[in-house]
Amino acid sequence: MTQTLLNELRQQLGDAAILTGVDIEARYRKAYFSAEAENTRPLAVVRPRSTDEVAAVLRLCQRYRQPVVTQGGMTGLSGGALPADGELILSLERLCGIEEIDSMAGTLTALAGTPLQEIQEAAAEKGFLVAIDLGARGSCHIAGNVATNAGGNRVIRYGMARQQVLGLEAVLADGTVISSLNKMLKNNAGFDLKQLFIGSEGTLGVITRVVLKLEPLPSCVQTALCAVASYADVVKLLRHAQRRLSGRISAFEVMWSDFYTFVTTRLPGQRAPLPVGSPFYVLLDLQGSDAASDAALFEMMLEEAFTAELIQDAVVAASDKETQALWKLRDAPGEFPLAWPTIASFDISLPIGRIGEFVEALRPRLDAEFPGCEVVHFGHIGDSNLHVCVHVPGSTDATFPEHAIKDCLYGLLRDYAGSVSAEHGIGTYKRDYLAYSRSPEEIALMHTLKAAMDPQGILNPGRVLP
Repeated sequence: MTQTLLNELRQQLGDAAILTGVDIEARYRKAYFSAEAENTRPLAVVRPRSTDEVAAVLRLCQRYRQPVVTQGGMTGLSGGALPADGELILSLERLCGIEEIDSMAGTLTALAGTPLQEIQEAAAEKGFLVAIDLGARGSCHIAGNVATNAGGNRVIRYGMARQQVLGLEAVLADGTVISSLNKMLKNNAGFDLKQLFIGSEGTLGVITRVVLKLEPLPSCVQTALCAVASYADVVKLLRHAQRRLSGRISAFEVMWSDFYTFVTTRLPGQRAPLPVGSPFYVLLDLQGSDAASDAALFEMMLEEAFTAELIQDAVVAASDKETQALWKLRDAPGEFPLAWPTIASFDISLPIGRIGEFVEALRPRLDAEFPGCEVVHFGHIGDSNLHVCVHVPGSTDATFPEHAIKDCLYGLLRDYAGSVSAEHGIGTYKRDYLAYSRSPEEIALMHTLKAAMDPQGILNPGRVLP
């Protein structure tokens, strides 16, 4: 049956679209932060070029009950796109391109495999901003961003990926194409079906096209890095900046002292714009339209924060080059493997007021269970998102206690009623902890939706749902 399926796939898509055996490159089995590919044996890689070809693939897989895992840019951090033995990899890398930028409607329509950075640059040429933005922008694909409901650097102002999508097209497990390429801000005609696919990580259908809402492109940006004495002052600074800048704060990134010290002393090519030693560092920026008036308002906001003793020290970027240098600090996690060969990376969410308390409670727990471990904390605190990275010196892939670290951190998070996933999804890495953040009734409803839309369970099996 397997050989029959492969033969039929070749007939439908052509030999060049199907990879098997030694032709399956390691990149199809490699996690984003991993040095080595997973030791699994997928059945094949199928690379369709159109929605019709995606539909043809899924119809055949449904007929033969063949499990399918959908892949985009392979930048996910939850293991959802990594293939298991015998699974067919549905790679959307050749289903790419920007189909339309509608300046009057303020929308951009792109195929699933289009890199986010390509979309951002095309929109910018027309005077628009694509608000979805994250460090992997050069390699992540737009459908993966939408399927995981990606967050990133601009959520505090523009919202998650869910808020940026007006319409989409998706293919169900049986090959049915659901085309809802809406371009209107308001459309209350029945169920909002696109929301079934946004954030469901390919378990309910395969996204093939996306219609994004475009924002006006800011003509100027004001950026500052501030040293702050306490977490309470971090939150006060957030609210002060939001009030004084009329909600135009588009990033509010917080780095604990452990993160700032690690990045500026252990990673090559990084410098410390402010001295090491402050408990917290806040990177914030304003996106505006009038450089002179925005700069004056931004500086006044900072001066008032100094007067109120919310800030100990600060540096304000005077050029695009200086802005990029400040953001290079915050984007440093992609370089962590240069110093840490083994990492447990966490993407969690808590009420903003309790994040500082959670970090103070977590540190002694980790120290007690994993003596000598190194930990850094950072995140998009303005939208309640905390990232934690843990390394145990001397550990290897074989000895790294990742599962025990998860038990430790997620166990504490459950006590705080937080979420095990703020923006990276559940995938396989967090599947066993979904019940820490969702009730039995919620999980039961998720299973009901999965059974209704994918009754044979061929789409991304073993992902998200326990």
